[in-house]
Amino acid sequence: MTDRTRVLAALRDQRVETASWAFGNSGTRFKVFAQEGVPRDPYEKIADAAVVHRFTGVAPTVALHIPWDRVDDYGHLSAFAKERGVALGAINANVFQDDDYKLGSVTNPDPAVRAKALAHLVECVDIMDATGSRDLKLWFSDGTNYPGQDSVRARQDRLAEALSAVYGRLGAGQRMLLEYKLFEPAFYMTDVPDWGTAYAHCLSLGDRAQVVIDTGHHAPGTNIEFIVAFLLRAGKLGGFDFNSRFYADDDLMVGAADPFQLFRIMHEIVSAGALAPAAGIAFMLDQCHNIEPKIQAVIRSVMNVQEATAKALLVDVDALAAAQQAGDVLEANDVLMDAYQTDVRPLLRELRAEMGLDPDPIGAFKASGYLETVTAARVGGTAAGWGA
Repeated sequence: MTDRTRVLAALRDQRVETASWAFGNSGTRFKVFAQEGVPRDPYEKIADAAVVHRFTGVAPTVALHIPWDRVDDYGHLSAFAKERGVALGAINANVFQDDDYKLGSVTNPDPAVRAKALAHLVECVDIMDATGSRDLKLWFSDGTNYPGQDSVRARQDRLAEALSAVYGRLGAGQRMLLEYKLFEPAFYMTDVPDWGTAYAHCLSLGDRAQVVIDTGHHAPGTNIEFIVAFLLRAGKLGGFDFNSRFYADDDLMVGAADPFQLFRIMHEIVSAGALAPAAGIAFMLDQCHNIEPKIQAVIRSVMNVQEATAKALLVDVDALAAAQQAGDVLEANDVLMDAYQTDVRPLLRELRAEMGLDPDPIGAFKASGYLETVTAARVGGTAAGWGA
């Protein structure tokens, strides 16, 4: 197999999961900006996600967020997705938008609130059973605003107890993915603030508890690819929430702020042999498109991931290993930079043509008239957005 054939085969098999909430109205803390034609319910979100897959060919699953995407019949929702050529992916729990969670959810000092939060997490596993989803993704806004507000150790005990209960509820083939975030909305101390905390909890639970990396959830200057490499080596990297940030957790399109960082992350994935779906790494987009067109922005994000992956696949691994072994610092860096500076867009256009797709996904989407169609059709009702 030639290098070109190998690269094209790997790119053809790549999978990127989109997120239902990326298609609804969203904004900053100050304003949610409404757009015409956005979905009004989970079915319309899935329809938009199916369009992304139709034009990219590598986004066959869409993640749901509960209760934002709650329906009466998840089997019917799954069938609807299948009819449109996609499937339901990760189920994301929400224990951060209820007034009861002001002082935390599973770490709340009130046992009644903790029980309520745990019941929701178990409900999400029930939904996984109905949809056939593999992954339960957990993110907790829990934390404190002031020193002394609560016991740090007690909150970790409560967290461990809840995670253990949910882990015990998982069915065969299901996983728990634990996300971390440096700060926000807790200002003093976040209960799962970093990859080490998430890793420690997952390690104590078992093989089916793994860490998910949100690329926007780190302090400035953090070497995210080191975290990727460490968790891969430990067998504890379950997936990504891909996005970009300039300052804090901006949730911009992945690769927009630092495409070189995305390349470095994908280089670690490729070098560990963890790119193929069989490796079990979930590559999901977690973005809030504040002012940019929803579907077009998601397509652009998928393309950005593809470009970074293609460059990672072009790294001359033999030359890199030889330079590293010889201690040739600059040569090793040159090998990486040669791959990064390669224009892979012609290669990806060729790939799409071979897959029976338009080589220009965004141009094809614009020409399809889909946005104009749904804008005319989705008049009335309540547009989906933050909290819906």
